[in-house]
Amino acid sequence: MAIYELRTYTILPGRMPEAVTLFRQSGWAALEKYQDKLVGYFLGDIGAINKVIHIWKFDDEVDRRKCWNSMFKDPDVMSFAEKYQPLIQYQENQLMTAAPWGPHP
Repeated sequence: MAIYELRTYTILPGRMPEAVTLFRQSGWAALEKYQDKLVGYFLGDIGAINKVIHIWKFDDEVDRRKCWNSMFKDPDVMSFAEKYQPLIQYQENQLMTAAPWGPHP
């Protein structure tokens, strides 16, 4: 059964332009090689301002841990994370499974 991981990063007030620039300059280049697991990145709008949201889809928990372990060992990802982390006010991760009805990515 697939596992979906919803990761929400609340960016410090006034720092969203810097976060977006950082993702454009180095974040996506570091994370692009893992895009086969990525459903998408989103920016919060009404009611969810200052939020960078991404959803990942994994085959199961073993697949999830393998992917994150690879990212944590990836020097490009870790270099980006080192620059990105000071912009984060709060991080929330949620694991979900698909409902037994409707479309699924």
